[in-house]
Amino acid sequence: MRSQRDPDLGRGLSFGLSAYLIWGSFPLVITLLSFASPFEVVAWRIVFGFIVAAALIAFTRAGKDLLPVLRQPKLLGWLIVSTVFIMINWQVYVIAVANHQIVESSLGYFINPLVTILLAVVFLKEKLRPLQWVAVSFGTIAVIVLSFDYGRLPWLALALAGSFAIYGLAKNKLGGKVSAINSFAIESGLLLPVAALQLVLVSTTPLGITFGQIGFWGSVGFMLFGLLTAVPLIFFGIAAKYLPLSYIGFMQYLTPIMQFGLALLVFHEPMPAARWLGFGLVWLGLVALTVDVFKRTKSSKTA
Repeated sequence: MRSQRDPDLGRGLSFGLSAYLIWGSFPLVITLLSFASPFEVVAWRIVFGFIVAAALIAFTRAGKDLLPVLRQPKLLGWLIVSTVFIMINWQVYVIAVANHQIVESSLGYFINPLVTILLAVVFLKEKLRPLQWVAVSFGTIAVIVLSFDYGRLPWLALALAGSFAIYGLAKNKLGGKVSAINSFAIESGLLLPVAALQLVLVSTTPLGITFGQIGFWGSVGFMLFGLLTAVPLIFFGIAAKYLPLSYIGFMQYLTPIMQFGLALLVFHEPMPAARWLGFGLVWLGLVALTVDVFKRTKSSKTA
């Protein structure tokens, strides 16, 4: 007999996988926009993402649900948390790609499931199982090894992992009470003043604002990035509504695998032996997590 949760689980997996596959292609998109400052790229990402969200709200008539959300301090608080940390994530990631640090950015998303687990322990009072302890231990050792390799903490990776893990936690805390479209619209709306400030600051630099100055297709690229920002985030919001936080962490493997492959095969970033060792330790940790998930799935089916 099929579980009543199976349709929701399948829906969550479909939307989640789609989101991570789109995110995995972002290094290619951001590289095509390399004529602009990373701060301008993020600013237009916010603006056009908000336009897409507003259009979707108008089309689906979901706007009637916005005011009740804004009147609930607890929900609004978690939406503000998600807004702050997705902004941090976007800006750090675009800077990393623009500076040819895609390998390190992929590391951030590789260790993100481990950070997600730690957040589940701290905020959701979950207890680590033995294999999860193994995974977290491998991840910690990997960060130490890579710190020696880089000559510093891999702060880009840690910032990406931490910001997106907290964003996922905030989405989980919303508990499906805010639709994915409304959630993204509120987040991007809250960020519009930040985008405006960034554009003002960019306009004072020697490079200046490039939108509208670099030809038709360059401007279309900014618009497309806004669309590609809205779609996976909305998909992620839907997935977070139907999936446990542990499933979200598990699916995050797809994005860094794609990014890592692009970094090596397309952008030809260096991978010295110590870096391979660090990444190998992270992957061993992810293997432990995978085994743990399969064990839990098997146990639940036989229960």
